Amino acid sequence: MSFGRTSLGSGAATGGRALGSGGQRPLSDINVTPLVDVMLVLLVIFIITAPLMASSIKLDLPRTDAGQPNDTPAFIGLAVDPAGRVFLEDKPVTPEELAARLTQVAARNKETEIQLRADTTVPYGKIVELMGIANKAGLARIGFVTEAAPPRADAPKPAN
Repeated sequence: MSFGRTSLGSGAATGGRALGSGGQRPLSDINVTPLVDVMLVLLVIFIITAPLMASSIKLDLPRTDAGQPNDTPAFIGLAVDPAGRVFLEDKPVTPEELAARLTQVAARNKETEIQLRADTTVPYGKIVELMGIANKAGLARIGFVTEAAPPRADAPKPAN
């Protein structure tokens, strides 16, 4: 004798009783697969939206025109030719004039960047001297301007 249920509806499984055409017996078990699918989708939605809810704090921030995020940083050009002559904004200057002009620039905006262009033959000591003058004037941001090296003949070409 068989005590288990089957969805095949065979006469042997039901104790020899015929169930009519097709003979499938309804199952009383709940199918939880769709429930699990819905719960997983809700979990994913919650995981995605939870960080957004944390950053949606309603604030009335004060207004100011200082330090706007779209302000482009100011810069001033400093160049050194192969002979060691110094040019500030393409005008020749002495070290004393350079210190005075950089002090004026720093008084207006301490975040002004110096873009330093120097010939490859300029000694390192001259560059360090100019950096020291800029630092004493109150300007600490210095960018070194270079040229891109030509591609080597044996270098692999980038894939597009």
